Amino acid sequence: MSVTKWSNVAVAMQSALAATKTIISISKASPAAIGSTAHGYTNGDYLLLSVQGMYQMDNKVVRVASSTTDAYTAEGVDSTLFETFSTGTSAKITFGTSITTATSISASGGDFDFIDTTTIHTNVKTQIPGLPNPLNYTFDNLWDIADAGQIAMKVASDSQATRCFKFTFGTGGKIMVFTGYCGFSGAPTGNAQDVVKSPAAITAYGTPTYYAS
Repeated sequence: MSVTKWSNVAVAMQSALAATKTIISISKASPAAIGSTAHGYTNGDYLLLSVQGMYQMDNKVVRVASSTTDAYTAEGVDSTLFETFSTGTSAKITFGTSITTATSISASGGDFDFIDTTTIHTNVKTQIPGLPNPLNYTFDNLWDIADAGQIAMKVASDSQATRCFKFTFGTGGKIMVFTGYCGFSGAPTGNAQDVVKSPAAITAYGTPTYYAS
């Protein structure tokens, strides 16, 4: 078993998205093979997908592997049981904004609602999984109005625009990538004679993708 700590965690936020490329096809396979003519991506690139039909891939962040001229795979994504692809686009992500002022983090969400399917014909309760609650990360930052990460979070928050996020747990460690909304007012908070801090929140929009390194 591999134990991971909330220590030496690098948090990066999307600073730019490249022009979109048309997706021609997404296979139902493990890993998912994506057809895209002259896409120009190389192995290790991170992409934001916008997909119709195969809704499980919509707003998903994936890493490129096995890249060829007109196709690549979404590393680590098993689409075998996904819905059928209709149309879609991809855009290369630049994770150029680092969030380096967080002093604490609290995670919630990710748990599933369950739907009651008990009938009047039985004396045993039954249920099936519903939808997962969105992941939510809240953290306090050392208040710094000149910090590039805090400025970028406030821009994203004020515009209510989604951003892509990348959490790297230690040098060469596990990676989590996802799309989400950022909430950050930049307001200073705290107690008397304590360090001035400013709270922030990131709520995932869709499901994260995980990589071993």
